Amino acid sequence: MTQDAEVIVVGAGPAGSTVATYLARAGVDVLLLEKTTFPRDKVCGDGLTPRGVKQLIDLGIDTSQEAGWVHSRGLRILTGELTLELDWPDLASYPPYGVARTRHDFDDLLARTAVKAGARLRERTTVTGAITDERTGRVVGVEAKAGEDRRPVSYRAPLVLACDGVSARLALSVGIEKDDRRPMGVAVRRYYRSPRHAEPYIEGHLELWDRSDPARPRLLPGYGWAFPLGDGTVNVGLGILSTSKAFRNTDYRALLRSWLDSTPEEWGYREDNAVGRIGGAGLPMGFNRTPHYRDGLLLLGDAGGMVSPFNGEGISAAMESAQLAAEHVVQALARPEGPSRERVLRGYPVALGELMGGYYRLGNLFAKAIGKPSVMRAATRYGLRVNPLIPLVYKGLSGCYDAKGGDFVDRLISAASRLTPSPR
Repeated sequence: MTQDAEVIVVGAGPAGSTVATYLARAGVDVLLLEKTTFPRDKVCGDGLTPRGVKQLIDLGIDTSQEAGWVHSRGLRILTGELTLELDWPDLASYPPYGVARTRHDFDDLLARTAVKAGARLRERTTVTGAITDERTGRVVGVEAKAGEDRRPVSYRAPLVLACDGVSARLALSVGIEKDDRRPMGVAVRRYYRSPRHAEPYIEGHLELWDRSDPARPRLLPGYGWAFPLGDGTVNVGLGILSTSKAFRNTDYRALLRSWLDSTPEEWGYREDNAVGRIGGAGLPMGFNRTPHYRDGLLLLGDAGGMVSPFNGEGISAAMESAQLAAEHVVQALARPEGPSRERVLRGYPVALGELMGGYYRLGNLFAKAIGKPSVMRAATRYGLRVNPLIPLVYKGLSGCYDAKGGDFVDRLISAASRLTPSPR
């Protein structure tokens, strides 16, 4: 059988470009397929916590402000009655700063890094499904439509990596369905010209009120954010969890406008200052699609439901999964096809589970709990006033803790993650 590459990577977002970079640097022939062209935009908060910054540093990317990154020193938490400014924790595992950059620039940078490493990028190539071996059922390539004329094409390789985001088209084509027991989120965002564009803190608004009916305001299970981009604009958005009864019957764009109209006018979050349209996207959370490896197909990032149920961040997990996938693929390709290679590949979901599984199980319980407005209200009104709890809440929600060693709070989060039972 003619092979077009040793590995096909579908999707050149953070997961796809990162794994393509690592594989190409290891000498693997990588074909990277992307449905759009770069530079291109994505709906996202545009901000990375220190956990995500570590992944950029591991790739060898310059994260300095001189290289175009906007640094954050921490998180500002706002509720209706309280404002907290918390610097990023000083940890052995992660740098003490976050960064922000529009996905328009960020994804383009990562894709160019992959090409520089030796990956072969083909844009305007929309993968429609997997090609499987009729005898074994193993994934041996992909079908796609290429170019402006969307001509049918196919590509073959011993291994295929699904980095195709929330659509998870590849996984669906081989019958890997999402688990509806795991939480989903919806996020909407817009850019605004604002004097707050150079603030040193990213913001998390933990009380998200639907005031469309002034007589009956509703507290929703989600949060709002503001990521200063240093260029005169701020990325402002909100996310809602599926654990709420309001999840399927809310006009999210109208909710965003309603919420922003209630913010101080001097912040600038008004229609006259808006840049571009409101964008929305789904957030697949808490490993909501498994298995992460089956018969020659690996799921990475959003395709495998790797958005944090705690804070809605998916970029750092996507890049972490890419690093793990690259390690296992390189080791697998060094072995002959057959049982020995399969043993290595089956180690990928095991490694993912060890890195993220317990934390996500804990996050799934958290998402279920705050789906109840009374719990959400109590958590924001009382929990953040208990000073000893603040480091626990902060490190837990941000995912910025030392999994090995660290202080008492780090060890407590790690222990809670290990001891949280798997959902039935």
